[in-house]
Amino acid sequence: MALTVRGIETAKHPQNTNRPIRIGDKDGLYLQITPNGSKSWLFRYTLDGKSREMGLGSYGDNENLGELTLVQARAKAHEKKAMLKQKIDPIEFKLKNQSDEKEREERAANQRKFELKNTFEAIALEFIDKKQSEWKNAIHAKQWPSSLRAYVFPVIGHLPVKDITKEHIRQVLDPIWTKIPESASRIRGRIEKILDYAAFKDLRTGDNPARWQGNLREGGYPLPAKVNGKEPKHHPALPWQQMPDFMNELIKKDSIDAIALQVTILTAVRTSECLNAKWREINIDEGIWIIPGSRTKRGKEHRVPLCKPVLELLKRVLPLSRGYDSPVFPSTRTGNFMSQMSMLMLLRRMNTVQDNGKAKWLDRETDKPISVHGFRSTFRDWCGEATSYQTILAEAALAHVIGDKTETSYARGDMFQKRRKLMDDWSNYLFNESH
Repeated sequence: MALTVRGIETAKHPQNTNRPIRIGDKDGLYLQITPNGSKSWLFRYTLDGKSREMGLGSYGDNENLGELTLVQARAKAHEKKAMLKQKIDPIEFKLKNQSDEKEREERAANQRKFELKNTFEAIALEFIDKKQSEWKNAIHAKQWPSSLRAYVFPVIGHLPVKDITKEHIRQVLDPIWTKIPESASRIRGRIEKILDYAAFKDLRTGDNPARWQGNLREGGYPLPAKVNGKEPKHHPALPWQQMPDFMNELIKKDSIDAIALQVTILTAVRTSECLNAKWREINIDEGIWIIPGSRTKRGKEHRVPLCKPVLELLKRVLPLSRGYDSPVFPSTRTGNFMSQMSMLMLLRRMNTVQDNGKAKWLDRETDKPISVHGFRSTFRDWCGEATSYQTILAEAALAHVIGDKTETSYARGDMFQKRRKLMDDWSNYLFNESH
């Protein structure tokens, strides 16, 4: 006969035995009453010919104290019964979950220790120690740690180096940029070098938030366009006419960083947007990559049409996926997101010095070796000089602010289908002349 709430409330231990008594309900659920009158729930079952019993909790109506009402206890028993039908032992399952939880707690504790060990201040002092031998000027060697202690460590020194963002850079520079511009400029450069060093050690991923060109200068950050009367130069870019030859050389590289660089070029996205991509952002079947606003420079979602070569490249790295939240381009060393230095180092290896004493791939105006970010400029030049596509479409492909207010008011969509045709033509140009 099934238990009732009233029956449970009035049930008492007979006191003629020192052992607990058990009153059956259904689905293997029992109410256990001890000689001192305490009441608790048991689930009894048989699996593979072995009888076992499992405590479910005390009788009561306060789940925070581990107490269960009759209804809640029956639900628990029903849940265990369903597990048995799948040949899952409820006790073993519980023990495994407890073990997994302990492992998760240990990992979290280790992560906290790791972050405390790798704060911005700790990495900065490590970087300074490594660079001391290179600084011949004693004053210069002294200025590095003193300027950081005075203006940087009090603001961001305690933060894990992986968590430093552009907002943190603002907090450091805003109070000093106009008051001591020369020192502030040097401090910014020092922060940038330290964060680059952290990226080299795989302690952080993504773009360097302290970088001036293509970042603080262009991103609406309120810093003057000139520092000490000097105008920062743009990222060196390869002339668009040489792109087919470059791609022909790049596709011969059989490495994940080469695949990442191809995808970056073919989609014209920013370096960090590619390197920090997760599989949950990509729909291979529909050929769409949706970069969330939290990862874009403008803070707005950016839909990227994926041409056939990009889809083929993504399918090559798909076997490395560990799930929706795993990196599309994992580091071969850590399995986490690939370092922002990876594609740059690949480019440097490809850009060997020729007989004329110059690197193979150079910016047309400056004669400097090309950069990864410069491929966005190359794409933009190709759009303007080699195609009849409207400027507004090319700017949308680069996720730039589109024109003035009047022009923007007429471009409320993202022109996705038109951009798909544009990116297909870009792909055809890159590969048709190299095959």
